Amino acid sequence: MSFLLIDADDTLWENNIYFERSFDAFVSYLDHSSLTAVEIRDILNEIELVNAQIHGYGAKNFGRNLQQAYRHLAEREIGESDLKHVMSLAERILEQPLELIEGVEETLDWLASRHDLTLFTKGNPEEQKMKVDRSGLRRFFDHTAIVKEKDAAAYRRIVEERGLAPEETWMIGNSPKSDINPAMEAGLGAVLVPHARTWVLELQDLRTPEGARFLQVENFAGLRRHF
Repeated sequence: MSFLLIDADDTLWENNIYFERSFDAFVSYLDHSSLTAVEIRDILNEIELVNAQIHGYGAKNFGRNLQQAYRHLAEREIGESDLKHVMSLAERILEQPLELIEGVEETLDWLASRHDLTLFTKGNPEEQKMKVDRSGLRRFFDHTAIVKEKDAAAYRRIVEERGLAPEETWMIGNSPKSDINPAMEAGLGAVLVPHARTWVLELQDLRTPEGARFLQVENFAGLRRHF
């Protein structure tokens, strides 16, 4: 038996596509005379990098970031109604149907009968708990942990808190920055499950220490060939 820590957003269910749609709506509403969507996205990325360290993640914080970007970029007088509308673009994310990624439910059923599973995710606790409940997947997990940031220290804490053996523990997720590199830094194995729409701020060159345990599968169902 292995101990499997499994990411949630864009590993078990779709997430970033809804943020992308919200951003597209923001660009349309901003209607900037010269900046392209890519240039606006770069500016928003800078705002998010700073604010994530202070406020964390999630739709509501994304809305605040959009408001900050709007204040910075708007070429017209800004009214309260503008800021409310911008926030509403982010709040719509929480109203979207939760869409499980293909093969997830069947694969979790397979894994849960053979291994100890922990749902290990970061973000706004209230929002993440809501998504876990709506997903119907909680029954497959022995434990659920929601943290502000998934860095090497967070992995060491969850291993210590749950009494897991690091050499028998693997982290499974789509984010090199949050799921793969810090898990390997903490001495755990890591499995990359790529997602075509992974948030750009979660992309990072893979850092594989000597002797590290690393796997990459084509999709979530591919975990059955290894575990």
